[in-house]
Amino acid sequence: MEWFIDLLRNPYLITGLLSWFVAQVLKTIIHAILNKKIDWERMFGDGGMPSGHSATVSSLCTICALLHGFNSFEFAVSGILAVIVCHDAMGVRMETGKQAILLNEMIESFEILTKKELPELVLKEFVGHTPSQVFAGILIGALNAVVLFYLFF
Repeated sequence: MEWFIDLLRNPYLITGLLSWFVAQVLKTIIHAILNKKIDWERMFGDGGMPSGHSATVSSLCTICALLHGFNSFEFAVSGILAVIVCHDAMGVRMETGKQAILLNEMIESFEILTKKELPELVLKEFVGHTPSQVFAGILIGALNAVVLFYLFF
């Protein structure tokens, strides 16, 4: 049971998970406002405003900087991780979403033209992020880490 107490006292884990949670709640609310209905898949899904991935890794990077300094191993590793994750969210994952949209449209067109139904196959289209979604996630994560640092750590 001591390991569980250790998890609850881990500032890196708490900051990262809380930042992810805040970003996902905001994403769900923003999506509901824009689409006039709640889609609970947004709470756990990828893509959308703000980026939960970016919020998570930027908060981890920020709390490492605050607790250990900018010249620490912890900051260096978390900073590199944050750059990779944020770059991937805007790059590969964004392109994957664009390709999924095109492939889904092609499948639908094929079924209409041939009057044949293909096995149920719908690719996820909401997987990547725009630069503004990533930037918003970074701001949320960094702000959350600063607030938690000054309140609890």
